[in-house]
Amino acid sequence: MKFVIHIFAFLIFVFNVENTFAQASVPKNWFNLDPQADGFNGVSSDKAHKELLTGRVSKQVIVAILDSGVEVDHDDLKSVMWINPGEIANNGIDDDKNGYIDDIHGWNFIGGANGNVGADTYETTRLYAQMRYKYDNADPDKLNKTQKKEFIEYLKLKNDVESRRTSAKGNLDAIMATQNQVMAGIDAVVEALGKKPLTMENLDMIEENDSKKLSMGVAIAKNIITQDPDLKTGADLKSFITKEYSDGIDHFTKELEYNFNPDFDSRKIVGDQYSNVDEKYYGNNDFEGPEASHGTHVAGCVAAARGNGVGMDGVATNVRIMSVRCVPDGDERDKDVANAIRYAVDNGASVINMSFGKGHSPQKDAVDAAVKYAASKDVLIVHAAGNGSADIDKVDNFPNKYYKKKKFLSSNKAKNWLEIGALSHEKGSGMIAGFSNYGKKNVDFFSPGMLIYSTVPDNGYQNLQGTSMAAPIAAGVAAMIRSHFPTLTAEQVADVMRKSVVKSDIAVKVPGKEGGSKKLSELCSTGGYVNAYQAVMLASKTKGKKKVKGWSDPGPIVPGDGTPRT
Repeated sequence: MKFVIHIFAFLIFVFNVENTFAQASVPKNWFNLDPQADGFNGVSSDKAHKELLTGRVSKQVIVAILDSGVEVDHDDLKSVMWINPGEIANNGIDDDKNGYIDDIHGWNFIGGANGNVGADTYETTRLYAQMRYKYDNADPDKLNKTQKKEFIEYLKLKNDVESRRTSAKGNLDAIMATQNQVMAGIDAVVEALGKKPLTMENLDMIEENDSKKLSMGVAIAKNIITQDPDLKTGADLKSFITKEYSDGIDHFTKELEYNFNPDFDSRKIVGDQYSNVDEKYYGNNDFEGPEASHGTHVAGCVAAARGNGVGMDGVATNVRIMSVRCVPDGDERDKDVANAIRYAVDNGASVINMSFGKGHSPQKDAVDAAVKYAASKDVLIVHAAGNGSADIDKVDNFPNKYYKKKKFLSSNKAKNWLEIGALSHEKGSGMIAGFSNYGKKNVDFFSPGMLIYSTVPDNGYQNLQGTSMAAPIAAGVAAMIRSHFPTLTAEQVADVMRKSVVKSDIAVKVPGKEGGSKKLSELCSTGGYVNAYQAVMLASKTKGKKKVKGWSDPGPIVPGDGTPRT
C-alpha cells in the first residue's frame, strides 16, 4: 500500500520522534553537570556549589532579565524574584520616586495604560514603513546622489519585506490546506473506528479498500499513537493534530498581521512619543505581559531555586531576578532596550541578561549610551549571539559590544560585555549547536543551549533551545562569581570567565556549513565553553579592584578533586 503524506504532517512525526528520543537520553539537568565526571558539556555548576562554595559566605546580587516578561509567582521563581525595597505594592504611588509607579518586580517598557504589546513588527518592516512615504512613487531620475543611495536601500527593504509576506501567505495557505487534508483522513479513521478505542490493533482492522483518504489517515494515526500512547480516542487524536498545526498557523498568521505588516503600529498601545529617544518614563508594571514563556525560561536558567525539590535548579544561588520587559513577539526597539538597561542599572542590577537580537539598529547611539552607563556603574551585560548559523564577524547582529562612535585614543569596545554562542550536550565534533551564530572576533565563548529544561508559565517546565538559553546559563555563572567575589569588577568577572573556559583542540562542525569543520578557537575568541568550577577557582585567585562596604574576604578556596578537561 503506497500513499503520500504531506511534508507538514511528516515533520510533526519527525519532531515528536526526535524530541521524545532526546528527552529520554539527555538528563534534564545536563547543563549543570560536569564534562569530566558526567560526560556532558555542562558548566559544572553543581560541582562548584558542592566542592567549592558550600558554607562559603556570599552577597546577594540582582540579575535583570531584559526579555518578554517573567511569571513572578512561578513556584520555582517566586522565592528568587527581586522586590523593590522602596516601593509599596499596588498603591498607585511612586514611593521610591524613581519615575515608575508600583515597579515591585521590575518594569514593562512595551506596555501602556490600556494594555501590552504582544506581537510586533520586525525592524526591517519599520524601516521600510518609514521610507515608503518618501520613495514609493519616486522617480529615480529626479533624485540627487544622497536620495538615490536611500532609494536603493529602500528597494532592498521593500523586496525583503514584501517577499517574506508573500512567503508567509504561501506557507499559511499550504498549512491550512494540509491540515484540511490530514483532518479529512483522520475523520475517516474516526468514523471507521466507531466506538472502538484508538489502538494499533483496531487501526490494523480497518478495511481501507481503495480509499486514499482513509489509508493516509490510518498511517498518520499509527505514527502518532506510536509516539504518544496516551491518546485513547478519536477525539484525542483530532485534538492532538489540531494543536500541532496551530503553532504553524499562528506563526505565519502573526508574520502577516504583525511582523511583516508595514501598516501595523504597536506604539499606539504604549502611548509614548516614539521619536524621542530621551523619553524614559512610559510603560506599565505588568512584569509578565501576554506571553512570558521566553523570559520565564531564561529566568529559570539563571536562578530557579536550587535544592527545593521542585522542577529544576538554576545555575546560581543568592540571586534576585528583576523582570524588565522590552522584547515583543517581533523585534525589540532600540529605545526600549536603552531604557531597560538604564532601569536595571539604576535599580541595582549587577548582571543584565539580553537574549534577543536583530539585523538593524537605527537608534544604536541610544543603546550604546546605555551600555556605557552600565559600564560606568560596574554592571556586566551578557548577550545571546543569535540563532542564524551565521558568522557575526561578517553579518550585522545588534545589539553588540562595539560602539558606533569611537572616541580619539579610546577603544570602541564595551569591556563589560559577553557575547555567548550555544553549546550542544554532545561531545566531540557536534558540540556546537547547529543553529548557533559564531565569530572568532565577536563571540566570547559557548554555553549550553540545546534541550535546556527550565521554567515556563503556569508553573510549567519545558525543553527549549537557542542562544537565548546559552546566555542566561552564562549569566548564572557570572552571578555566582559576583555573589561570592563581590570585589571583582564587571570587567574582571568577564575576564575570569573568558580565561577559565574549557578548551578543546578537536575540529567541530561549523553551524550552517555542510561538511565544514573548524577548531573552537576559530569560532570564538577564547576557543572554549564556560565552566563555573574553573571560573570560581580563578576568581578566588584574582584580587578585586573595588571595595564593598561590609564585606570581609573569607579567604582562598581549597581546590576540590581537580578541574574538568575535555
